Order: sequence, then structure tokens, then C-alpha cells
Amino acid sequence: MPLKTLFLNPPSFENFDGGASSRWPATREIESYWYPVWLAYPAGMLEGSRLLDAPPHHVSATETIEIAKGYEFLVLFTSTPGWTGDQKLAEAIKAANPQIKIAFVGPPVTTSPDRALNECPAIDFVCRREFDFSVVEFAQGKPLAEILGISYRGQGAVVHNPDRPQVENLDQMPWVTDIYKRDLDVTRYNVPFLLFPYVALYSTRGCPAQCTFCLWPQTLSGHAWRRRSTDDVAREMAHAKELFPGVKEYFFADDTFTIQKARTVELCEKLKPLKLTWSCTSRVTTDRETLKAMREAGCRLLIVGFESGDPQILKNIKKGATVERARDFARDCHDLGLTIHGDFILGLPGETRESIRNTINFAKGLDVETIQVSIAHAYPGTEFHEFAARNGFIINNGAMVDEGGHQLAHIEYPGLPKEYVLEMVHRFYDEYYFRPKAAWRIVSKAVANRDLKRLYGEAKSFLKLRAQRNRVVAESRLEASSRASAVGHGAV
Repeated sequence: MPLKTLFLNPPSFENFDGGASSRWPATREIESYWYPVWLAYPAGMLEGSRLLDAPPHHVSATETIEIAKGYEFLVLFTSTPGWTGDQKLAEAIKAANPQIKIAFVGPPVTTSPDRALNECPAIDFVCRREFDFSVVEFAQGKPLAEILGISYRGQGAVVHNPDRPQVENLDQMPWVTDIYKRDLDVTRYNVPFLLFPYVALYSTRGCPAQCTFCLWPQTLSGHAWRRRSTDDVAREMAHAKELFPGVKEYFFADDTFTIQKARTVELCEKLKPLKLTWSCTSRVTTDRETLKAMREAGCRLLIVGFESGDPQILKNIKKGATVERARDFARDCHDLGLTIHGDFILGLPGETRESIRNTINFAKGLDVETIQVSIAHAYPGTEFHEFAARNGFIINNGAMVDEGGHQLAHIEYPGLPKEYVLEMVHRFYDEYYFRPKAAWRIVSKAVANRDLKRLYGEAKSFLKLRAQRNRVVAESRLEASSRASAVGHGAV
């Protein structure tokens, strides 16, 4: 028997979607949680294991420590914002269960394994990049020295074993939906723009795009694009339909689901007979013919990273797309009846007051169903982080979130105060959603879907965070004014 293993997405800030499959770890405007897909794969390979996704199930740190007493091996998926709290949790678990072995996985330990092991004595080893088989081999008894892709302490120094090759045959991996059924409550997962309840899974790994800010391809999944066979995906979807008769939507959380046209169209042909409602990620380079095939196969919504409406910023971040192409893509989706959730980022390299205005106007012109506006975060291990650090643009000692897990501006450019960027995030939301057309669309759909209670709760959460942001902006402006005044008095 392997070590009795607990796979953990740890408790953290309130409403914090901190890891295991969140590409932008932070507390959201509206409470939302993604499935811990990465942890579900190795959990499906080890008999006697358990996947504990603490945040959506509202399992406290105290409860987690108590649960961990019954296990021999803990695999904890950490994130940059949650790193300090995750260390403290690991130390408390080790104190309560001294015999337990602890491995950390996720982007922070991939990019800084030495720091992780030096800062947290409770960690026995860390896994760099894809960790599926590394943790399984340890649980099955393989010595640390023989496991590829890990780092650990040995003879007074940190030892880095050779990298582990990426998983190529994704069809050999277990179906995550079986682990969801075993360990998770699907009614605990809510994303405002997806139908409730929903289930998320992957059909591919990796992304060949070179976006400089994107966390996953540069730290975890890699740029090499690997795919499951369309038969394997269709079989799991049919199986999931039987497992979860109450689920209203399935979401392909791939880095980019539509990256290869032929494969996307082939998969659509196999999904069509299942008569499922599903959604996925997409780039604006997806052509109309592919979008049409997706719509006919049951696709309802696309999550699309537009990022910016300024052509130069798109070049700066190596987006590989243009403003014109984005407009054509949105027009095709509207014509075909596909809904779009658009992601935008303020504070990317080259950002100015003018480019922010360009992006807001661009978004309103696209008129997509829903949007998410984020403050640019330069995560360690990304090209964006290297750029920001090299040019001295990182402030606040790199702190990305406040004590509640809400996003902080930790990048500041000459002539563009962080207070202004923070203010423009909520102004972006205000200008977008308080348009009569946008507000009516949201309310009418909630009425049609008999979802007014959910809409009311989301509206309360959004307005609460909006008020918090306004206070932060006001306090930041006051602080900046005080600093300027002190400098002025000192110069007299």
C-alpha cells in the first residue's frame, strides 16, 4: 500500500481562490472557485488518498490540521499570495503529526525551490513544474534521490534532482471527474459567468503562446502543447454526465482550448451527440468556422483574454493578437450566439492614462456579456516579473494582496501612480456595467434562468468590494499627498 496521502488546496483568505487551478490567485469581486484539477490527477493514482479543497468547502485551518493527523503524506498546492500562510499551516500540521511527510507543489516552489526549503523546515521536498508522478512515486516508496523533478535538503545543502520530462501521454492519466465524485461537493463551486452548478476539467496541457505575464505556461504547464485524444475526452464527458445529472455546464479549463483548429473541430463532432452545455477558454485568433462547429456542439461561452485595447501594449506583452482581430472575433461570436467573458488587465508594460482609456472604450465597443478587470501582477518566474524587477517598477516589497487577499498594485511606472490604476479598475467596472444595455442584459438573463437570488448575492459582493477599493484609493491618495508635502517641507 502507498503512503496514505492527503492532497490539499489549503484554507486561506476569505473567498480566496488561491491555487490548484486558479491562474490569477486572488480574492475575486464576486465569490468564485475553480476546481483543483491539477491535484485530482495524482489523487486518482493513489489508493486511499483524499483530495481536500478547503476554500470552497469552508474547511478551516484548525479543521485541516485535525484531518491531516490521519495521513502519512501531505501534498500542498501553494501560491505566491498564499505562501506565508501556507508555510505556517505546514508547520502546524508537522507539529500535530511529526511523522507526516510534506511536499509543496505549485508555481512558487517551481521558481524558488531553495527559498521554499530554507524558509520552511516543515517541507520535506518540493516538486518543480508538473508534479503528478513525482508525488506518486514518493508515496509508493521510491527514495528522494531517485525521483525526477524534485528538490530537497541533503547533507547541508539543497539538492536539485534532474528535471522530469513533461507528461506526453495524457490518455494514461485518470479521469478527474471520478475524484470530484469521490471527494468534492460540486455545489460548492460557483463562477458568476458559468451556469450553476458546473464541473471543470482539462482536455490539453500547455500553451505555445508567449504572453509575458501568464503564470501557468512559464511555471507549471509549459509551452509544449499536449492533448488528450478526442475519444478519451468524449468518454469522460459521457461518464461525467452520468455522475453529475444535476450539473448544468462543463468547462474546459485548458490554457487555450482552441489552439488547434483540426483537433477542436474533431472533438466537437464527438461532443455533439452528448447534447451537453459546455464552455472553454479561447484566443481571439479562433476563426468563424471553428466557432460555428463549437456552437453546434453545445458550446455556450468562451473566456477570452483581451487584456488591452491598446495595440502597443499587445505587442509589449507578446499577445500575438491585434485589436482588429479581437473585434472581428467578438462580432463572429455575437453572430453565432456564443457568449463571451472578457478578461482585461490594467498596468501592463507601457501602460499610460491614454492606453487605459483606450482599453475601457475598446471593451465597451466589444460589448461582451461579462468582464473581469485585474491589476497587473508580475508573478515570479514570468518574463513580466523579470522586466519589472530589472527596471525598478516593483513596489510594496512585491506584495500582491492585502490582509484580505484583495489585489494590490505592486507595479508602478513613471508618470502612472498606482493610485490612479487602482481607481481606474473600479471606474472600468462602473462604466461597463452601469450602461443601461449591459445592466438590462444581466438582469433579464437572471430572470430567464430563474437566478435572481444568485444575482442579488453577486451584486452585494461586487458593491462591497467596490466600496473597499474606493477606500484604498482614498487612503493611497492621502498617503501620496503626505509624502509629497513632507518632501516639500524638507526642501525649504
